[in-house]
Amino acid sequence: MNDQQIAFLLFIFLLGTLLGASIFWLYQWTTLGGKKRLASKIISEAELKALEIKRAAELMAEQKMIELQKEGEKLWLTGKKQLQKEEERFKQREDKLEARIHLTEKKLADLDKREAILVARKEILNEEKETLTKRSQQLCQQLEQLSGLSSNEAKEILLKNLDHAVLVETAHLIRKAKKEAEEEAEHQANKIITTAINRLAVRCTNETTVCTVAIPNEEMKGRIIGREGRNIRALENATGVNFIIDDTPGTIVISGFDPVRKYIAKMVLNELVKDGRIHPAHIEEIVEKVRFDTQKQIKQYGEDAALRAGAMNLHPELFILLGKLKFRYSYGQNVLEHSLEVSHLMGLMAAEMGLDTHLAKRIGLLHDIGKAVTHEVEGSHALIGYDFALKYGESEQVANGIGCHHREMEPLTIEADLCSAADAISASREGARSEAIEEYIKRLKKLEDLAYEFKGIEKAYAMQAGREIRVMVLPDQIDDNEMTHLARDLTNRIEKELNYPGKVKITLIREKRIVKYAV
Repeated sequence: MNDQQIAFLLFIFLLGTLLGASIFWLYQWTTLGGKKRLASKIISEAELKALEIKRAAELMAEQKMIELQKEGEKLWLTGKKQLQKEEERFKQREDKLEARIHLTEKKLADLDKREAILVARKEILNEEKETLTKRSQQLCQQLEQLSGLSSNEAKEILLKNLDHAVLVETAHLIRKAKKEAEEEAEHQANKIITTAINRLAVRCTNETTVCTVAIPNEEMKGRIIGREGRNIRALENATGVNFIIDDTPGTIVISGFDPVRKYIAKMVLNELVKDGRIHPAHIEEIVEKVRFDTQKQIKQYGEDAALRAGAMNLHPELFILLGKLKFRYSYGQNVLEHSLEVSHLMGLMAAEMGLDTHLAKRIGLLHDIGKAVTHEVEGSHALIGYDFALKYGESEQVANGIGCHHREMEPLTIEADLCSAADAISASREGARSEAIEEYIKRLKKLEDLAYEFKGIEKAYAMQAGREIRVMVLPDQIDDNEMTHLARDLTNRIEKELNYPGKVKITLIREKRIVKYAV
């Protein structure tokens, strides 16, 4: 390669290098300039947005300040109004107090004036009294000189004359008062009896002693008679009554002098007809079961009657005697219902006369208990009842009221004497009955009120016609240890202050609940 070629190549190399550097410089200038312009544009836009945000924030701040200022002004105005009202209220109270003070001062001044007037009048009266005393002494001296008698002698003569006049007048007054008292007593007696009858006026019904049992079909009669009459003989031997099976369709008649036996026989026959199994062994089993249930029912009848009459705390045997009266009749009238009616009549009459109503009602309820054992004990039912009352812990007043209601002994109290009148009234209105809902309500209310007298009682509920009371206590005031003492104290109060048949179940309940809310 010659020198020219080398020089040419060098020229070409330099020219390429220069051209490349020019292109590179041009590229760099173009690219960097665009980026700088883009950056400048972004910065300008950002500054504009920041300025807008700043202005918006300033506007919101100004609005918030305006709203806060308005709220502050409202609060200030409200407080100012309340303050003005309080000032007016205090001003009114101050005016009233000033008026009262002025009025009190005026009243005190008036009282002072009146007191001064009274003192002056008292002095005048004392002076007049002294003058009258002196004048009276002078007159007495003049009378003694004129009559020739001393004052003591004149008093004795005057008293003698007065004694004679008083005796004569007293005799006239006594005769007049006695006559008026007899007329008034008869009038009041008629009034009391009439009032008692009117207050107890209810529909009269006649009781019947006919006892029949309905059977479903005629085939049942043959089953009751049994083979060769063994079933009916077993029935009659076990119950002590007669079963009359005749041609009357669908009916079997039970005949017996003892109403309790007759009732047992009726219940046994109903059970046998319902059960369907009729043979001597089963008959004896049913009779024993019904007899046991009847004894319980008799006692229940007696307790219910005592509860209705308000005559509680009876001996258990007296409850049984009263229950037996439910199955006895006197001239078509049930004896237990008659006893209840007599009890209510005696209570009404005793209340009209201002006597002891509880004693009167107790006598009336028990006056015929002798009829429950008339066929077992010899003697009149009144005297039998008198003996049984004393035997089972009744007072002499109650026993005397029972014994004298047919005038077989002299009455000791007016309440006892009322029994004859009430018994006669009830006998003339046989079958009458009385409602006893008020007795139940009074007993329940008294039981609850007695529980509420203790501290720490929240609620008390009398239940089962007064045979149970449930007491809810406040757990913050009474703990578990105090529950036992409270139950004992409540039991003692009920036994001491209330009269009731049977038992009263007392249940104390203590419940503490804690309620919280998790948010």
